[in-house]
Amino acid sequence: FLLLTTAAAISQKVAPRQVTKDSFLALRPGQTIDIAKLESYFSRNGYNRVSTVSEKGEFAVRGGIVDVFSPSQDEPVRLDFFGDTLESLRTFDPETQRSLKTIHGLDFMAVSEVLLDEDTIKRFRQGYLEAFGAAGDDPLYAAVSSGIRRQGMEHMLPLFYEKLSSVFDYVPTDSLIFLDPLAEAAFEERQAGIEDAYLARKQASEQKGGASYRALPPAKLYLTAGEWHSALARYRMRRFEGPRSEGSGVIDLGARPGRSFAAERLQDSVNLFTAVADHAKALSKSGKRVIFASWTDGSSERLSALLGDHGLGAVRQARTWTDAMTFGVAGTKAKPIQRAVLPLDQGFETESLAVIAETDILGDRLARPRKRRRANNFLAEASALSQGDLVVHIEHGIGRYDGLKTLTVDQAPHDCLELQYAGDAKLYLPVENIDLLTRYGADSDNAQLDRLGSASWQARKAKAKDRLREMADGLIQLAAARALKVGAQIDPPSGLYDEFCAQFPYEETDDQLNAIADVLEDLSKGHPMDRLICGDVGFGKTEVALRAAFVVAMSGQQVAVVCPTTLLARQHFKTFSQRFQGWPVRVRHLSRMVTRKEADETREGLKNGEIEIVIGTHAILSEQVSFNNLGIVIVDEEQHFGVKHKEKLKT
Repeated sequence: FLLLTTAAAISQKVAPRQVTKDSFLALRPGQTIDIAKLESYFSRNGYNRVSTVSEKGEFAVRGGIVDVFSPSQDEPVRLDFFGDTLESLRTFDPETQRSLKTIHGLDFMAVSEVLLDEDTIKRFRQGYLEAFGAAGDDPLYAAVSSGIRRQGMEHMLPLFYEKLSSVFDYVPTDSLIFLDPLAEAAFEERQAGIEDAYLARKQASEQKGGASYRALPPAKLYLTAGEWHSALARYRMRRFEGPRSEGSGVIDLGARPGRSFAAERLQDSVNLFTAVADHAKALSKSGKRVIFASWTDGSSERLSALLGDHGLGAVRQARTWTDAMTFGVAGTKAKPIQRAVLPLDQGFETESLAVIAETDILGDRLARPRKRRRANNFLAEASALSQGDLVVHIEHGIGRYDGLKTLTVDQAPHDCLELQYAGDAKLYLPVENIDLLTRYGADSDNAQLDRLGSASWQARKAKAKDRLREMADGLIQLAAARALKVGAQIDPPSGLYDEFCAQFPYEETDDQLNAIADVLEDLSKGHPMDRLICGDVGFGKTEVALRAAFVVAMSGQQVAVVCPTTLLARQHFKTFSQRFQGWPVRVRHLSRMVTRKEADETREGLKNGEIEIVIGTHAILSEQVSFNNLGIVIVDEEQHFGVKHKEKLKT
């Protein structure tokens, strides 16, 4: 077999190998098996019993027919029994429930790594109390103690078993492992991220009124560095490396690594681009051909413009390597300084040539991860509902979905959704009118069914509409007042802004550049801005916020970055601190994660104007925090804040 994995994935511990082996079940036509035992197998191994199978990990039993959707399959399977004999296995469409094709067998595995039986529940309870003390009102502890599965219990996997395994325990010892040269660094980076997240959770839970989330030490869930190296040592190893020449075949070109400007990047008293320009001019005067190597045309043009602003003068653009090496000015010792698109990770120098790489100046270039679109299987709304779910009919209010029923109307069958209302009243809704229903979004435990024909639902709708109108009226008045208000016009500081942008280690996308331009235009209008930046994870929203924060902070005003969670605030604080290193901008963190002394110092710094940027949770919005000259509020994950909460920010 061939296993292709990542250092991050293989470092996570998994259920014991024997548990996985015992959960294996092979079904073939003609096999004799008790349906009751089959039901027990599916329930024990994490499958969720439903009335209609539509998603992976579900199963349903209707007489001699068992429908099941294995996580390892693209389509669910219908098992047709005659008595205790399995007659056939057929795949079916989860949307239409129609059979598709006959298959000759299927192997099943557990849906979840956690198998809830008497032994694992007992072990979990004991391990939980040893790790965290009293359970208190932890819903996870209560659910597992009752044998009920709960989302997130896999994070407590070490408490269910005496000892966990790793992927290495599933791989035969005579296997050959090929290790990418970046695997070690990826493993260390993953470890650092996990440790950081764990410490953040731990600090939050230890503080008064902190989060109730309880985290296990990383060593229980992930391989340690020692375990990682010990596991690798058990196998034959091959490391991927670049091509090498040995012996007499080595050609010495007389080259050596070029100068790195890492020290200049970290010094406030030294201008990075002035140092680069002076170095390039000195090389050129000594008779060397100087070439600036960039990864893209855009970054090459930006670098040339920045160096020009710092005294380098004209930099010729060379289209090819040959062009750069052959171009020259007759009768002069000094060679022209040029730039070209050359994908080099590091510059170099020879007796007659000096290549200065973009990364020598700005630091390592990061590859933008490409997002893969996941082809979701969009199911019909009726299939997505489970029997017993609460729904809201636009005209009749809250009811309970009791499944699909086929009614005969005018001598023709018609599929309808059966809805149960108060007083045992029933409403049959044709499936083509399902758009009249929505899922009940609040806590269903305390919900009361409406009575068909009652005026109660219509009265509640009218009251809700009145409240919405009042809120909308207030929002309109606030928007009008903001539109008439005159604010400061903030423009990017000439030169400095380009230097800050040049430190961005990615190539900007077109949408990202458009968003940045829109934000800068808003800041320059002199009116309160209100802009929503939407984008998927990893598409560069943080860079838009960083550039806006830079422009505002360098204008002498303050920046507040509000996050919905302490962990996200901590991550942003690290990002902002690293990005603003070397700039005269002070960045501070304000949330439950900081000590009281640090919080008091931050509040005092915001009040007297010594701190330009503060990053934190809703603690920033408390009455204890006052700003000297607040210029912009950046809200991350704004959907986690209510409408009124966000409008308070705007005031």
